[in-house]
Amino acid sequence: MQRIGRRRGAGSPLVGVISDTHGLLRPEAVAALAGVDTIVHAGDIGSAEILDALRRIAPVIAVRGNNDRDAWAAALPEIARLEIGETRIWVVHDLKELAEDPASAGVGVVISGHSHRPRFSLPVAVARLHLAPAGPRAEIVELAVAGPGRGSRPTRRRGLDGARGTGAVSARGGAR
Repeated sequence: MQRIGRRRGAGSPLVGVISDTHGLLRPEAVAALAGVDTIVHAGDIGSAEILDALRRIAPVIAVRGNNDRDAWAAALPEIARLEIGETRIWVVHDLKELAEDPASAGVGVVISGHSHRPRFSLPVAVARLHLAPAGPRAEIVELAVAGPGRGSRPTRRRGLDGARGTGAVSARGGAR
């Protein structure tokens, strides 16, 4: 299990979460991830350049998605098991790839991508995972991107209520 330390000194670790970029890293996502200690990319990255750009923000933990087939992705694991602060985290692109029960393994957070839900009407978002001593808390950050039905400002939601579909960041018990 990989242990990740903090970069920001005092306070609880802050993890930026992104997935399914498919070779497109929006400037709005870069801005929303600024200031995090670590970035987790849950697969379908699209190119090594995406990881390079994310590494300019913070250290990156990434897993290989089903579309990450080129040579640059060969070294990426299918599942990453890590510990940040006191929180055990598993990262996987497709939840079907988890053979173990995360809760039984003492995992506090499972991060996944690959929902295969139609995304045309859903907001484009990243997440900020706060790993406080009282327990993990996810904040969904909807990005203001051009397109029909898109807002003009990022919207931050506390908790997971607005992100219950597969692929959401979920505390205690895996993705929802």
